[in-house]
Amino acid sequence: MRRSSLSVAMAALALPALAHTAAYAADPAVQPRIIVTGQGEASVAPDMAILQLGVTQQASTAREALDASNKAMADIIADMKKEGIADRDLQTSSFSVNPVYVYPKPEAPDQTPKIVGYQVNNTLVVRVRDMTKVGQVLDKSVTLGVNQGGNISFTNDDPAATLTEARTRAVKDAMAKAKTLADAAGVSLGKVIEITEQTYSPAPVPMAMKARDGFAAEAVPVQGGENAYQVQVNVTFELGQRP
Repeated sequence: MRRSSLSVAMAALALPALAHTAAYAADPAVQPRIIVTGQGEASVAPDMAILQLGVTQQASTAREALDASNKAMADIIADMKKEGIADRDLQTSSFSVNPVYVYPKPEAPDQTPKIVGYQVNNTLVVRVRDMTKVGQVLDKSVTLGVNQGGNISFTNDDPAATLTEARTRAVKDAMAKAKTLADAAGVSLGKVIEITEQTYSPAPVPMAMKARDGFAAEAVPVQGGENAYQVQVNVTFELGQRP
């Protein structure tokens, strides 16, 4: 194939409908190339749940609110340890003490807001590595005083093998697309020049906590499902003329 016909073939690969990038150079010294995007995904059941357990206590004084919050949180931490949760998997993520105001009514705009009490918020992040205990931990935590938060994210302690599988699938997908495009253009697919990747981890799945009356006496029903890990690769190939 002559250089002019090769250029026409490369230009055809750049059509938006193909969602791939093909490039060629007018300079004969520069090797024509093609860039394709490959997608790969692999799924695995989660082996760890991350919970956010919050305690909010309100009283007429900051001291009273803090004492009530401290007792509830100390009970929760002690119970988590009884359930086999290690110290490294218990972490305070936020703590605050805030005044509670009563604001003036519209008919008395000249009055200033009045402090009527104080609110203490304390949030504990708990990593539960035994998935069979997640519902039980949630149920007990509410009994002990958790009344805020409760978001759950299911994750994997070591997703390396799953990511490797997703990467392999992404590269195979890119190579298959490149071969299809090269065959359609009547050119040969050369060596790989460059590979770049982007990894997408599973997004957290929130589950809102409710008041104690919203739970059954037994453990909270929880389903972990699967985590899907996605990898996207951009692969650059050299192109050549077929003999």
